[in-house]
Amino acid sequence: MKKHLLTLVMLLFLSSAAWAQSLSPIGIWTNEEGKAKFEIYKCGDKLCGKIVSLKEPLRNGKPKLDENNPDKSLRNKPLIGLPFMKGFEYDGDNKWDEGTIYDPESGKTYSCYMKMVSKDKMEVKGYIGISIIGRTQHWTRVE
Repeated sequence: MKKHLLTLVMLLFLSSAAWAQSLSPIGIWTNEEGKAKFEIYKCGDKLCGKIVSLKEPLRNGKPKLDENNPDKSLRNKPLIGLPFMKGFEYDGDNKWDEGTIYDPESGKTYSCYMKMVSKDKMEVKGYIGISIIGRTQHWTRVE
């Protein structure tokens, strides 16, 4: 009986330790090209992201702006500090889904999910319609 109780206690301990080790995307990340750094942060009960730095922050001696935004009134906003990801909800198995990602280079917004591959690696996929078709990037944690 003691052996079974000890086994049960060990299983409960290990399962709670595994739960505590779920991977979080909150932090500072860079993309594959190293063009920018992004901060993933909590916004209410969801996750959001903003651009915190650019490898080349200036154009013609001035901060780069969101020139391709489809909303003309937002085209004079600086890219640094720009919220470009929003609405991500935890979907289990280290995946956050139901979010959107805005691409300032094209001015387009896509459905998106983030999935932690390891503590410092994350898969980010933007897509239209279904997630099978889309573009995947692998981001690396920098902080």
